[in-house]
Amino acid sequence: MRQGSVVSSPKVAIDTPEALKYNRPSFNLPFNKHLAEVGPMASISLTVNGTKYTHDVEPRLLLAQYVRDVLGLTGTHVGCDTSQCGACTIHVNGLAVKSCTMFAVQADGAEITTIEGLAKGDQLHPLQEGFWEEHGLQCGFCTPGMIMSAYQILERNANPTEEEIRHGLAGNLCRCTGYHNIVKAIQYAARKS
Repeated sequence: MRQGSVVSSPKVAIDTPEALKYNRPSFNLPFNKHLAEVGPMASISLTVNGTKYTHDVEPRLLLAQYVRDVLGLTGTHVGCDTSQCGACTIHVNGLAVKSCTMFAVQADGAEITTIEGLAKGDQLHPLQEGFWEEHGLQCGFCTPGMIMSAYQILERNANPTEEEIRHGLAGNLCRCTGYHNIVKAIQYAARKS
């Protein structure tokens, strides 16, 4: 059914097999409640922010969903589910990856860093501090993905130009700002590192 330009799917109880035919697992329930009904599972082991995890997961479970719904690390945001916005960017084996485009089973054996893994205790990472000090966010929804992409930019080039920063952020969208303060925040972090 169409309501303006929004397409809505039929309403079904999210913890039933009926929900699965619409490819919508039950993410609002305790995670494993619905999984026994969906068939074969895959066992994965990976390290996230220095902690090793092993879980049985559905092969179709996206890495973003695993990080958020299984591990409870909700700093990784899902904005578009199509890899357009970059809000779900995390690091997999040292590379920035849009976690909505990767299955959790593909990360088996990987080292993963999320936004929660950048700070050292109460000490913010220079990028996190930069976004705070330079007002690099408004609503904050895109911020974790921006910071994780910026982290890779600074790993590759400790002193990037404004043009290099803007190019490096090309896969991340912010709907609130003109990116000016985001660039300033990354330059702040470059000076601090």
